[in-house]
Amino acid sequence: MTQTSFEIVFSTHSFGLMARVTGEATFENTVAYWRAIVAELDKRASPALLLIDEMTGTPLSEEHWRRLVEMMKGGPLERLRIAHVKPMGLERIEYCEIFALEAGMHARVFTDQTDAVIWLRHGLS
Repeated sequence: MTQTSFEIVFSTHSFGLMARVTGEATFENTVAYWRAIVAELDKRASPALLLIDEMTGTPLSEEHWRRLVEMMKGGPLERLRIAHVKPMGLERIEYCEIFALEAGMHARVFTDQTDAVIWLRHGLS
């Protein structure tokens, strides 16, 4: 098993939960930070998640994104709006959005945090 090397910081925002993640972009780290987000959602309910993903390194493959979404199906991520922001560029993360939508999740990917917040606020009371 590979040692994870990332940092995740949680905070609240007017629409719900915000998470900022930094570190090395590996499949293991990505799975680990999504599991950390799920654990945080178990502690505090939220209608939406703003994820600022500042991971660096080789982007995940299409297959990795598919596997990740499959692993997250059936959990609390299916009950909220998810805006996944990659400020340094999408780097194939559009696959994550496609697979998430196919799995019934309400998710979008962005390069701009302002656009993500506007999308999250749309339709939220």
